Order: sequence, then C-alpha cells, then structure tokens
Amino acid sequence: MNIPGNEVIVTADDVATPSKTKQIIKKHNLVLKKSLGQNFLIDQNILSKIVSAAELGPNKGALEVGPGIGALTQQLAKLAGRVLAVEIDQRLLPILGETLEPYPHASVVHGDILKTDLPELFRQHFTGMDGVSVVANLPYYITTPIIMKLLEEKLPLENIVVMIQKEVADRMAARPGTKDYGSLSIAVQFHCEPELVTIVPRTVFVPQPNVDSAVIRLRVRKTPPVEVADVDFFFAVVQASFVQRRKTLYNNLAARFFTKENKAELEALLHGCSIEPSRRGETLSMEEFARLSTALRAHGCK
Repeated sequence: MNIPGNEVIVTADDVATPSKTKQIIKKHNLVLKKSLGQNFLIDQNILSKIVSAAELGPNKGALEVGPGIGALTQQLAKLAGRVLAVEIDQRLLPILGETLEPYPHASVVHGDILKTDLPELFRQHFTGMDGVSVVANLPYYITTPIIMKLLEEKLPLENIVVMIQKEVADRMAARPGTKDYGSLSIAVQFHCEPELVTIVPRTVFVPQPNVDSAVIRLRVRKTPPVEVADVDFFFAVVQASFVQRRKTLYNNLAARFFTKENKAELEALLHGCSIEPSRRGETLSMEEFARLSTALRAHGCK
C-alpha cells in the first residue's frame, strides 16, 4: 500500500540499514534487551509502507511507542509536522538525541506508555494538529495492552499503524466463523476498521525475532459499528462467550451469568435473540453480540 505523495525519501543518514544499525550498537556498546522486545528494523521498504499507511502530513502529528534507535522516528519526522516518541529504556535517549538532531519538531520522552497520561501528553504536544496517528513497531509481549489503552482512552486518533506479531494481527482483523476470531477481534473492530498492510519477515530485524510480523492499520472509527447501552457489559458478554472456545455459547454464558436454578431461562433468551444456544462464540457477529448483551442486560444480568 502506497499513498501518493507520502513516500519516504531515503538519505545517507538513515538508521535503518544493517551497517548503520550495527555501527550505532557498537559505538554505544548497546546490549539489546530481550525483555523489552528490542528488535530493530533494518529495511527501508518496510519503513516506507508503515509511514505511507499512516497518511501523515505537515499539519499532522505522529506518536511513536518504543522508538529504539530512531529508524522509524526519522521517517515520521520527514513527513509529520510534529513527532513524539515514548521510550522506556533510558539508555537509548542519548542515541535518539543524535538520530533526531536534524529534526527539531521530533522529541522523545522517557516513560512507560502503559503508565503515561496520554490525554495530557496529547494536550502538551499535539494541540493545533489536524490529526494524530500512532505509528510504531510494538514489543510483542505488550502489544494488546498498548492497543487497548490507546483505544479505551478515547484519544483524538486517526490511525494506529503498528508492526506486531503476525498471529496477533490476524486475530485483530479476523471475521466471524474463522479460527482467529475472538474477543480481541471484536474489541479492536468495535473501535477501528482493521486492514493488513504487509507481512514482515523476521529476517529484516536485528536481532531476528522467532516469528514473522505484520503491519496493520487500524483506522479509528468516529462511532462504533453497533449501538450498545452499556459498553462494559457488552464486552463482559463477549469475554464470557470465549472463556472456553470449545464450549457452546449456552454453556459459557450460563456459567457466567446464571445460577443452576435459572439457567433454563437462558435458552429462551437466546432464541429470542434469534441465536441458537448450540452455537459457539466464534460464529457470532458483532451485531449479534450487541443484541445478546442488550437482552441479557434487560434480563437483569450483571
């Protein structure tokens, strides 16, 4: 996917080459931490696809999570009017200072994205921007918590373009009735329209991870695709429906919302929603989950 007029211009100072990356690691005696998911991208073509998918411009901002040594940050700074990167590893701050020296509109803050006050960060750094996108190569081990924090805090985002484990990207974009479809699919698609941008082989990282990655674009919705009176309860119903994937919807919901004495009422409630009790959660559309959560809530379930 290439957005016309939004391609990266490669320069001699770009970090994302094998030789430049190794040079920086050696210069700073940097020992990469597996615990922080530090795998640095060394492929300009993949970087170009990531940045193009974010649809940046001179009046738009970009938030990056975990910039590493700044390979992606450089490319964001070439297109976005303002770039902010949040880095948890203090050792990388001086390296990022060197990498981003030519880009005064790009800044780095030291912190844990999961503990950061994101609304305040947006007020401080992105006020006046026409739009903001999150663009990042996310650590595999905390991909889902980061994505859900970004979505649940209702930030003024246009896109979330992230490189993540391919398996997780497949789950985010999965449709009902497929093996990858689950509570994560529904949570992401309630807030966004997902689109796989490209598959990323493990060979374009230093060091190489054990699995392939994928770039996914989550275009943030202005309004959810279904109307629910209680969003928290809607997601409680979704979670309960997938607690044990091999069990029927009836059995999963009965265990969560009904007692032995009244679980017979569940069958009638499901039929009232035009949902067969023998179905499994993975077969239900978001519209069916919305209808089901509304009925359960009206029945007095909590």
